[in-house]
Amino acid sequence: MSPLPLVLAGARGHGRWHVANIRRLERAGLVRLAGICELTPLTEEEAGGELPEQSADFGALLDSTGARIAVICTPIPTHTDLALTAARKGVHLLLEKPPAPSYAEFRRMADGVAEAGVACQVGFQSLGSHAVPAVRELIAQGVVGEVVGIGGAGAWVRDEAYFRRAPWSGRRRLDGADVIDGALTNPLAHAVATALALGGSTRAEDVTGIETELAHANDIEADDTSCVRVTTAQGHRVTVAATLCAERPDEPYVLVHGGSGRITFWYKQDRVLLQRGGHGPEEYHHGRTDLLENLVEHLTTGAALLVPPDETGAFMRVVEAIRRAPDPEPLPDAAWRRVPGESRRVVPGVDSFVAAAADTLSLYSELGAPWAPRTEHPRYEVSTR
Repeated sequence: MSPLPLVLAGARGHGRWHVANIRRLERAGLVRLAGICELTPLTEEEAGGELPEQSADFGALLDSTGARIAVICTPIPTHTDLALTAARKGVHLLLEKPPAPSYAEFRRMADGVAEAGVACQVGFQSLGSHAVPAVRELIAQGVVGEVVGIGGAGAWVRDEAYFRRAPWSGRRRLDGADVIDGALTNPLAHAVATALALGGSTRAEDVTGIETELAHANDIEADDTSCVRVTTAQGHRVTVAATLCAERPDEPYVLVHGGSGRITFWYKQDRVLLQRGGHGPEEYHHGRTDLLENLVEHLTTGAALLVPPDETGAFMRVVEAIRRAPDPEPLPDAAWRRVPGESRRVVPGVDSFVAAAADTLSLYSELGAPWAPRTEHPRYEVSTR
């Protein structure tokens, strides 16, 4: 098989990870980095090897390189238009998460891609973990009894420079366009998508209602400390709590609550802990399939895509609920402090509240967090489509 020519749009920031991954697959003979789309051309060092063709004109670059695949890792508001540009040219896609800043934009992208007949993989790398089907199988076998609900926890640390990394960072809107760059929709989006996936609630129609609590300690528009509770068509509650203002950074995880046990999945580590009555704790380590590699396999052998757009519809319902919610509340000055010698803000005690939300499927306000919103939390009712 000849390596598939590939164009990368957005090669800095998180795009650096894609550069390294594309070079890995290039060495394996699966793809060829034919072009890079950036406003400022990359150096040879940044490109990780010999420079391919470069241009700021994405469509022209797809034409001149004869690309079969485009990897899109650009600002969130640009995803839909760039994806449709590639789709109309018959170019298959790996689209970075979140796939769009609103449900309407997501549908425009997904419907356009389907109409064009190209393959699209959404870049939720955690859903390439072999732990996901393994945990689903444990649930299906009734190993932990009937599932009561699923929790997710993400306690991360980001300094103030993180929110100045790009003009759209930490914004809900920019120049009249939706961005929705919050903790749950971008840096810890995997926690939301993975929690929904473990419960088998991945499609838009699997979500019936969503409650949100959104706040920020940093001087931003979007949320950096937030939680969401999703009601699913299966009757599960899925509660995910996140912060970028943790006292200590921790590995994010998803927790399946069963009637007779629980399963904890640390999704960045592909590590699973099974705890159930009458047995000692059992720990498993799983492999992972790279999503770009899976896309190549889909195009060459017909293998099923792991994360096609419609399998992220439930996640996009959450994005839409956060978009429609009132703007996040700034936390009072007494609720946060600066770390001496570091340019970052910490919410004391938030680590415990994040863990407790995942453990009890409760929202921050229900746990008595002193900084949680005191007003009734907004509920987004989902209409079927």
